[in-house]
Amino acid sequence: MSTPRNGVRVDTEELGQQQGPGGDSLPQNDGGGGGRCAPKFAGKGTDTLLVVATLITALSYQVGTNIPGGYWQDDGAGHVAGDPIMRDKHRRRYWLFMVGSWAAFGTSMLLTLGLLTGVPAKSRLVRYAFLVAYSSLVLTFVTSQPRTSLAMDLAIWGAVMAVLAVFTKYLRVDTLPSWVRSLCPPPASCCC
Repeated sequence: MSTPRNGVRVDTEELGQQQGPGGDSLPQNDGGGGGRCAPKFAGKGTDTLLVVATLITALSYQVGTNIPGGYWQDDGAGHVAGDPIMRDKHRRRYWLFMVGSWAAFGTSMLLTLGLLTGVPAKSRLVRYAFLVAYSSLVLTFVTSQPRTSLAMDLAIWGAVMAVLAVFTKYLRVDTLPSWVRSLCPPPASCCC
């Protein structure tokens, strides 16, 4: 059945859509967020991790090319135009920032390549690559703050790594003890 829409006729049967009263197409719920029911995320772990890995790659690339403090605009006083100001004013902080940025970029690329080549989402390679990539973003953030001590920055990074390691290793729904799973029953199935 064709439905006129803004002067254009659309064959909704060919598109696989259902017709509602008045000829409007009904919202489809394929688990992707449409319709009245909550989306179903089961089986999409690899896809979700691939999106997260791509975002971490893009963010770490951006952070590595746009260093906090900017770049010198002129030559003089021991610097050349285009050199990072942070490197000249806070050398140790700059190198810690860059190591965090490189680690995030490299491990997120490893994570992306692993997921694209079929490495299971629950494997150690994926878990450790995610752990290093995500925590390295935290390291770049805390080292970009000029008024904190480097020891505090490293302590925060270590704490984030430890928390992420625990969460990714032990706090998945399938590895929780049965008494904890009983506190959080699965959502009721969709009635539509």
